[in-house]
Amino acid sequence: ITTTMFANTGLAYLLGIVGGGFYGLREGLQNTPSNRFRVKLNSVLNHCSRHGSRVGNMMGVLSIGYSLFEGAADHFEIDQYTGPVQPVGPALAAFATGATYKIQAGPRVAGLAGAIGLGCVGVTYTAYSVLGI
Repeated sequence: ITTTMFANTGLAYLLGIVGGGFYGLREGLQNTPSNRFRVKLNSVLNHCSRHGSRVGNMMGVLSIGYSLFEGAADHFEIDQYTGPVQPVGPALAAFATGATYKIQAGPRVAGLAGAIGLGCVGVTYTAYSVLGI
């Protein structure tokens, strides 16, 4: 579990920083208050660092939560109760991660976040089966 958690967290953090940095680059170029180079550069750097760190930290936290829930599902051997169905542990872990992440916003939002996590795992498993991975 620990090895998977470190790998998932590192990759998620890296992807979050890169994605948030590109979003910050776009926002920094659009919302520059002046046409001077120094002001544009400062605006781009501020937006890249703001959005990159936020998205990276969020993705890292979600990855740790997912890894912990998936490890718990493996520990309690949830898959043995579902029969010949595809592994339920990752789907349950994704739902629990999304619901836990947004639980403070209320049960409706937490359920929606869990459904989004469940959908992400569904898309991933579908892509893996289509690609034969």
